[in-house]
Amino acid sequence: METATKAAMAGQSDAEIVRAYLEASMAPDPDRAATYMKPGTRITFTGGRVFDHPRGPTGFNAGRYRWVKKRMDRFDVCPGDGETVVYSVGTLYGEWPDGTPFESNRYVDRFVVRDGMIVAMDVWNDSAERILQRYGIEA
Repeated sequence: METATKAAMAGQSDAEIVRAYLEASMAPDPDRAATYMKPGTRITFTGGRVFDHPRGPTGFNAGRYRWVKKRMDRFDVCPGDGETVVYSVGTLYGEWPDGTPFESNRYVDRFVVRDGMIVAMDVWNDSAERILQRYGIEA
């Protein structure tokens, strides 16, 4: 039985499912993270990049950061008709590829959860702004 199916049967809330997905993706274990998503889920990442599996963002992050983690400050839950929108809000911390540490990099992730499975994900963060600042560009 898939992890997400077990989670729904165990009575996990939609926010707990999103947290479990994020924890798996930070491991990074994109295949475990995928068990919380309906196959083919559209993941719209920073810059409008679109992926259909957590391996996409994991691969992208491997080029942008030496490592990165999320400090999950809160989950905002918005119940709807047959689905729930869950926002994860917090900050990123880690190291750039050259080993320079960073922290307090704001992020917002938006998830749509239906029947215990993530069916859509959108990702925003300030990394591009931070990269521009590292090169002395104030945009």
